[in-house]
Amino acid sequence: MAKSLQTLLKQIAQLQKQAEALRSREKADVVGRIKEAIAHYGITVDELFGGAPVRATRKRAAAAAATTKARKPAARKPGGAAKYTDGAGRTWTGVGKRPTWFKDALAAGKAAEDLLISR
Repeated sequence: MAKSLQTLLKQIAQLQKQAEALRSREKADVVGRIKEAIAHYGITVDELFGGAPVRATRKRAAAAAATTKARKPAARKPGGAAKYTDGAGRTWTGVGKRPTWFKDALAAGKAAEDLLISR
C-alpha cells in the first residue's frame, strides 16, 4: 500500500511529539532523582561542578582559570652566539633571515667570510 508524502510527514510529526513528551517525562524523573540525591548527601554546587560554570566551553574555562591563577612568564630561548658582525656593533647568528646590513655588505663586495667573527 503506497502512502503519500503528506501522510508520512504527519506520522513523523506525531512520532516526534510523542518522543519529545517521553523525553520530558524521563528528564523530569532524572531531575527528581538528582535533587533527591543532592538533598540526601548535602552536595554543594562547588562539589558537583568544581566551581566552573555548567556549560563552560574550553576557551571560557581556560580564560577563567588564567584570571584566577598567576601566569608563569614564558621562558625565552637563549639567543645563539653571534657569528657575523659588521664592525659597528651589529651582529647576526647566521640563522634565519639575513639582516639588511649583512645583505648591504655583500652587495658592496664583501664576502660572508669577511664578516665572520674571529674567535
